[in-house]
Amino acid sequence: MKNFLFLILVFFIPSAHAQGLKQKIENAYKTFESDPQMRYASSSLSVLNAETGDVIYSANGNTGLASASTLKTITSASAYHILGKDFTWETTLGYSGSISANGTLNGDIIITGGGDPALGSDRYDQSRSDMILRKWVDALTRTGIKNIAGQIIADDSLFGTETMPGGWTWQDMGNYYGAGPSSLTWRENQFDMHFKPGRVGEPAELLRTDPEMSYLKIVNEVKTGAPGTGDNVYAYSAPFSTVVYLRGTYGVDLKKVISASVPDPAYDLAYRLQNKLRQSDIQVENGVITARVLASNRKPLLPQTKIISVHISPPLHEIVYWFNQKSINLFGEHLIKTIAWKEGKDVTISQGTELVKDFWSKKIGIDPASMNIYDGSGLSPANRVTTMAMARILQSLKKEIWFDNYFNSLPQYNNMKMKSGTISDVIAYTGYHTSASGTPMVFSFMINNYNGSSSAIRQKMFRVLNALK
Repeated sequence: MKNFLFLILVFFIPSAHAQGLKQKIENAYKTFESDPQMRYASSSLSVLNAETGDVIYSANGNTGLASASTLKTITSASAYHILGKDFTWETTLGYSGSISANGTLNGDIIITGGGDPALGSDRYDQSRSDMILRKWVDALTRTGIKNIAGQIIADDSLFGTETMPGGWTWQDMGNYYGAGPSSLTWRENQFDMHFKPGRVGEPAELLRTDPEMSYLKIVNEVKTGAPGTGDNVYAYSAPFSTVVYLRGTYGVDLKKVISASVPDPAYDLAYRLQNKLRQSDIQVENGVITARVLASNRKPLLPQTKIISVHISPPLHEIVYWFNQKSINLFGEHLIKTIAWKEGKDVTISQGTELVKDFWSKKIGIDPASMNIYDGSGLSPANRVTTMAMARILQSLKKEIWFDNYFNSLPQYNNMKMKSGTISDVIAYTGYHTSASGTPMVFSFMINNYNGSSSAIRQKMFRVLNALK
C-alpha cells in the first residue's frame, strides 16, 4: 500500500505542477489579450516543455504572424545544421597578368569575395578593416609590385546582383539596419554620419562622414527636432546608387552618430584599398571597378594569375553570436545566401528561404506553409511564422552538440534568455526559460498591430512571460 501511494505521489506532483503552470500562463495571457492596446491586434503564444516537446500552453499557435527579428532564431539554427558550427568564408587577393622587372603589374589586382559577412568588421580582431588593408598592402609589396598598370577589381559575382530581399521597404534599405548582402561585404556595409543641430525647425548640419564618402552625393534634408525627440533621421538610397538622401529630424539635444548603408560595398572596398596603396606610393593607373559593372558592360573578368593572400572569416558560431546578440540583419541575409550557395542552388534569398523551409519539414515535420518567410533577418514586414513552428524548432535544438553555443548567442531580456523582434506595430520574443519549479520551457510570443506605446505593450508582454517563472 505504501508503495502504491508513493507511485501516486510521484506521478501526481509533476502533473499538478504542469497544470498549475499552464493555468498561470493562461490567466496572464487572457489578461493581456483584454488590454485596450490589443483591441485591434493579433497575438500568439506557444510554450513547450523544452525536454519533452509537450505543449504546456498555446493560444493561436497556428496563426501566422509577422515575426520581426525572432526569425533570426530559425535562420541561425538552420545555418548551424546545414553549414556547420565551424563553417568559414574565404576572401582572396590576387592579380592577373605579370609583374615586369621594374615592378609594374601589367594586369589587375583582383579581390574575390566568398561571402564573408564579417570582412572589415570591428567586432572581430582578425577582421578589422585597418588590419586587412594593411595585410593586403604588405602582401602586394612583398611581390615587388610598385605600380599597377590596370585597375583594382572587386569580384562581387558570387552572390549575384540581388542585394536586397524583395520584402524590404524603401525606408529601411538606406539605413545601417537595412544594409544588404554582397559577396564582398565590407565593414558591415555601413558608414557613420556626424550632425550638428541648429535651431528647432532649421537644418541640422552634416559635419562629416566616417569614413569619408567623397564618391557619394549626399543630399542632406534633415531638420533640427524639438528637445527629447531623438533620432528620426532616415537615409534613402538604392543598391548601387551614388546618391543618398537624408530626411527626418535630429533632436536639438541629441548627441549621436547616425549610420547609413553603403550602396555598393564591393566598390567601397576596392576604393579603400586603392587609397591605402597610394599611401605606400603604389599607384593604380585605371582606378577601381567591380565585377558587376564589368559584366553589365559585357567585359570579361580575367582569372587571377596568382593568389597572394587568403583571408579566413571567423567561424559561423561567432557570426551567429553577434547576429543574435545585436540583431545584425545583414548577417542573416548572408547566412541565407550561403545556404543556397553551399546546397548548389541559385544564390538568391528566395532560394535560401525555400531551402530553410524544406529542411525543417524533413527534419522535424514542420509544415512549410507555417513559415512564409521572405528573408533571413525578419526585417521584411511580409514574413509570417507561427509561434508553434518557431517553438518546435527551438525545442528540437536541445539535443544538438552545438546547443550551448546557440543558447549563448541569445540576449537576455526580463531575466530570460530570448531573442526580441521589433518592426512597425510588431513586437515578438522567443527563447528558453526554466520555471522556479524546475520545468524547462521554450516559448514564442508575437503580437501584431497593437496600438499605443511600444514601451507600455512591451512591459505587458513581460508580465505574461513572468508567468513562466
